[in-house]
Amino acid sequence: MSSVAESVEPLVAGDKLTREEFLRRWEAMPHLKRAELIGGIVYMPSPLSLKHGATDTRAVTWLGTYAAFTPGCEGGTNTTWLMAEDAPQPDVHLWILPEYGGQARLRGPYPRGAPELATEICLSSTAYDLHQKKDLYRSAGVIEYVAVLLREREVRWHRLVGGDYELLSVSPQGLIRSVIFPGLWLEVQPFIEGDMRRVLETLHRGLQSPEHAAFVAELARRKSQSAGSTLSVTEGTETRAKRPISRKASNGKRKKK
Repeated sequence: MSSVAESVEPLVAGDKLTREEFLRRWEAMPHLKRAELIGGIVYMPSPLSLKHGATDTRAVTWLGTYAAFTPGCEGGTNTTWLMAEDAPQPDVHLWILPEYGGQARLRGPYPRGAPELATEICLSSTAYDLHQKKDLYRSAGVIEYVAVLLREREVRWHRLVGGDYELLSVSPQGLIRSVIFPGLWLEVQPFIEGDMRRVLETLHRGLQSPEHAAFVAELARRKSQSAGSTLSVTEGTETRAKRPISRKASNGKRKKK
């Protein structure tokens, strides 16, 4: 009796799929590197321009440097997130690890939930990153969403407040400062122009700020508390396992045969 391998349909942009079906088809296409499910619709981004790739690298360098000096935080690129019923793929993300009190969890190969911060490199304000994907990030609980608009040469840094996004203001010095990640500072104009030396100098000033030091201490406290809770549960389980079983004496009389 011959067996026929199950045929898996390919992903097609515009198809409406469940997340499970989307992942099943995508995992059967290892050559495909970029695909997203937003609002149940498959998106397959077009090839990236040199300008997009260069700006992506700046964002990775900026956020990666912050993570390197902030134990408990981790950055990533083009990671598929199981977010609500969809599966977006942010250009860059920064999250607080679960054991440090972060809001997302890792289930299998994909993180589940929402990172604290997501960054997208957008061609312009008409891109779906600022419409369908922004709506998903808002409803899923991405606390801060940084959109870099290439055509407009602009950075829009959104912060989730009361269930909706508000734009963080640019200071008179040209800086935007994160709220969820204290010490994460961005000098906008040098970032747009590609002056990464200036961007990193500004970031390092933020990393040396008292608020960043307090945040690092808070993350360490959360990690210690998490480890203590795990240890208490483990010790309690072991104690119960070692405790001798007590048998209650029967007060009833044995029946005569």
